[in-house]
Amino acid sequence: MDARDLVRSVRAAASAQGVRAARSAWRRRRTDAVGLPRQRGERARAPGEAVEAAGGPGGGEVRFARSVLRVRVTVTGAVFLGWDGAGPEPSYALAAGCPPADPRAELEPDKDGGWRVVSERMLVAVSRHGAVEVRTPGGVLLRRDRPPRWWEGEAGRPGPDAVADGAGARWLQRSELPPDARFFGLGGRDGGPRLRDGAHRLWNAPPGDGTAPSVTMPVLLSVADAGTLLVFHDNPWDGTVALREGVEGLGSGHDRPGRCEVRMSGGPLRYWVVAGAPSRVLHGWAALTGAPALPPRWALGHQHAEEGSARDRSARARGGPDVPGLLDRYRRHRLPLRALHTARTEGTPGPPRRAAGSPGPGAALAEPADVFEGAGSAEGSGGSERPGVSGVFEGVEGVEGSEGAKGVEGFDEVDGVDEVDGVDGWGVRFVAVVGPGVPAGVRGAAGAVYGSGSAADAFVRDARGLEVRGAARSGEVVWPDFTDPRVRKWWGGLYAEQLYGGGSGDGQGAGWEAVAHDGNEPAAHSVLGGPALPSSARHALEGRGGDHREAHNVYALTMAKAGDAAQRELLPERRPFLFSRSGWAGIQRYGGVWSEHPGQGWGALRATLSAVTGLGLCGVPYAGPDITVPGAGAVAGGAGRADDGAAGELYLRWFQMAAYMPLFRTRTGADGHGEPWRFGARVLAQARAALAERERLLPYLLTLAQLAERTGAPYVRPVWWQHPRDRALRDCQDAFLLGDALLVAPVLEPGVRERTVRLPSGRWYDTATGAAYDGPRTVRVPAPLDRIPVLARAGAAVPVRGAGGGTELEVWPPAPGRTGNGLVIRDPGPGWERPAAERFTVHRTAEGGAVVERDGGGAVGYPVRVRGG
Repeated sequence: MDARDLVRSVRAAASAQGVRAARSAWRRRRTDAVGLPRQRGERARAPGEAVEAAGGPGGGEVRFARSVLRVRVTVTGAVFLGWDGAGPEPSYALAAGCPPADPRAELEPDKDGGWRVVSERMLVAVSRHGAVEVRTPGGVLLRRDRPPRWWEGEAGRPGPDAVADGAGARWLQRSELPPDARFFGLGGRDGGPRLRDGAHRLWNAPPGDGTAPSVTMPVLLSVADAGTLLVFHDNPWDGTVALREGVEGLGSGHDRPGRCEVRMSGGPLRYWVVAGAPSRVLHGWAALTGAPALPPRWALGHQHAEEGSARDRSARARGGPDVPGLLDRYRRHRLPLRALHTARTEGTPGPPRRAAGSPGPGAALAEPADVFEGAGSAEGSGGSERPGVSGVFEGVEGVEGSEGAKGVEGFDEVDGVDEVDGVDGWGVRFVAVVGPGVPAGVRGAAGAVYGSGSAADAFVRDARGLEVRGAARSGEVVWPDFTDPRVRKWWGGLYAEQLYGGGSGDGQGAGWEAVAHDGNEPAAHSVLGGPALPSSARHALEGRGGDHREAHNVYALTMAKAGDAAQRELLPERRPFLFSRSGWAGIQRYGGVWSEHPGQGWGALRATLSAVTGLGLCGVPYAGPDITVPGAGAVAGGAGRADDGAAGELYLRWFQMAAYMPLFRTRTGADGHGEPWRFGARVLAQARAALAERERLLPYLLTLAQLAERTGAPYVRPVWWQHPRDRALRDCQDAFLLGDALLVAPVLEPGVRERTVRLPSGRWYDTATGAAYDGPRTVRVPAPLDRIPVLARAGAAVPVRGAGGGTELEVWPPAPGRTGNGLVIRDPGPGWERPAAERFTVHRTAEGGAVVERDGGGAVGYPVRVRGG
């Protein structure tokens, strides 16, 4: 127990909740003491010398004295390497199994008794002692893996206890990289975007745990002058990745290479390698693990999450969230809101009931109609009227249209949801925030879920066959085993009964538009620290069998898989999309991820930038923060109120930065405030301006979403994205690109009113002042409190929302002698239509302006507005 756990224990000791948590922690440790194999002596093993090699599809096998290495080049350009005969399947990360082998790649002899495989994008050389080198086609080194090491039981390989437990041996792989290489990725880390030297744990942990983020992935991107390399260790076991950047000898020849050390507590030693330009690497990664899900139009607007049982009137009476009042305040303050996430009560099982009087196999959340019972008029009186869409969003700045929000696309209609359910009347989508924990031993709807799951043998059990129970704020909970296809089907049945109208397929039931998975690391209340489930808890793992050490990191991924399958079955005409707090490699197939950074003050802004950029480089393009500020006391280190200046500035700068990120969500809960009006009139007005700019950029965000689904390119990109050889850009950690057209330079420190920005090559325009700057160089730009610096690339044609509500092209003139380009991909709606990409070329005129031509000829088809120049 460390100091953090001790403080947590003292705070909770006197409460009933603390007693339950302590009992749960004691039970978990007792279960592991019985269910896990005893630690015994271990013996180290190395591959030894190469004995022979055999060719195969896309490569072959190299047999060593004490191991076997498989090498396989696929048609996507990715290369698979597996030690001890490990194959690419089974894998939770791969979207459709292993891609076909490239028939052109062959295993051939190399110098000094080694072997090599030559592919179109890289050369893989294997030494006779088991070292593996990855080089460019020209022979430049990208990575060198030393012979791995395994530690296994003395009785044999991999040890009697490990074999019985399905663990395999723990292992270590050390690697060397070019001295100029910089590291990125490993999930949603908060210490980047460039990863710091030190150990990074691979274990999904709830926010505030301090050991690891909620989304960890063994996906490491190294960027050097020689090229960009992505390495994915396909192993969900607990492990660490230790990094140390290299140092160049400045001409002396004494370079110190960069170093990477991967340690895993079990599981196979197998990994994938993808090389090339950054865009090509992410395209190859998406081809391997699946294309990112395409978010609906409303998911690219402002969203808000409200903690507590937002549907429970008794909770509101105790000071809980008042949803009608909240929506009315958004209306009165003229703030556009596209979705409201009603946060779960701890221990609430999944989807809400279909109807208040119909328990079904259901959950504890009430239907949306209960939100409006007694909500009254716009002023909150006791009448039965609800404000219409025009009332909620009338007068929103930057929004045109005679009926307020009727002029904002996406606010005036909700496809497939009856107005009786309270969605159309407000113009806001409702997102049900649900968790995997099912209350055990309770009555009512939640008890029906537990009874149904017990009858289906759906819950995780320990090695003795007993249900594993953990502590939640509302009591004890059990967890479904989402690694079992039967359980995923059962969980999908809950969606049918409670989320989408009893499986009618018309979406006319409870009125929920989407689902957000919370607490799915999985997390539980604990006063002693540690995971929610015992390490020895048993999981099906698609019929292979195993324990929680292997299943923990993929738990959220398999839960998302269950939700995605349910949505596809219930609403086949609509694209499914899920929000998740946790995940693993491949989570992008089902939706997006939000990150929480509680109690970090100004550090939360850097953590947000780091997490969103890192997730994008790991193939999860739709990500964003939960914006919530605890008040001036937590910001400045003393007592204060939420509307104090320090908290207001922090909130505003966070809000302004998040307005340029894919997921733009505020949150209000016990640990802080997220509504703009909490921080005074000035912050409110400036937040309103940021929301108006977000709405204006919606066509551009929709285009980036389509581009991410087709190519894997993230919306938020590091500034080195198009110039990975620019070392100054590789070291830049305080700015990002939104697509290729915009460079966003957020303010990350208090009191800053101007800041320096490192520009990539080319000409850039300040979108506020029109001033032009030529890169690559560092410039100083104004950053007043009402905005953050945003620069547009010269020659860009950015699709934006015009004054009349339609799409127009905002064009920034190219530099002399240059041309530019633009791309528009229209919103396909909620269905499966795949709209064509419209491409444009921008030319500079003799007067310094710009003209736009549609590629392939024909009329441009959009109004053009030239800025800058």
